[in-house]
Amino acid sequence: MEGTKRREEIISILEANADSGLPVSGTELAKRLGVSRQVVVQDIALLRAVNKNIMSTNKGYVLFREQQAQKYCKRFFKVKHGSDGMQPELYAIVDCGGRLLDVEVDHPIYGQIIVDLIIHNRQDVDNFVREVKVFGTKPLSVLTEDVHYHTVEADQEEILDRIEENLARLGFLVK
Repeated sequence: MEGTKRREEIISILEANADSGLPVSGTELAKRLGVSRQVVVQDIALLRAVNKNIMSTNKGYVLFREQQAQKYCKRFFKVKHGSDGMQPELYAIVDCGGRLLDVEVDHPIYGQIIVDLIIHNRQDVDNFVREVKVFGTKPLSVLTEDVHYHTVEADQEEILDRIEENLARLGFLVK
């Protein structure tokens, strides 16, 4: 398949998944298009270069549409906990109906470091926590003495209020 046609197909696949917000992995795209994962990575870079708003997450690629973001409420939470608090913190967010978009740290030397997570439910939480353990990685927050930020979106402000109450009750919220 020619490059231009392949990139159009990538956009088509990502648009089909855009309403659900579920990422499509590079491996899945490569399989569907009959190319290597590296070709997909290069195509995504080319699409971004022409202003296609494609986010990379630890689970794959998501096409971001501005009109989609406008129908949700968002809030930025500053939290602090050790690695043992990661799963309870994420459950406190998704159990109320929140969708965790990213994690951010403000490093004194490197500045802001933001990583897209796209965690919608307990299964996503469990998969993320399992991957952290399997790969033996440390949470990004270890760079900033466990202080980090999350952008959370929800359908209503009341959901964000409940999330804030839960994070405060657990002792994770930093004011």
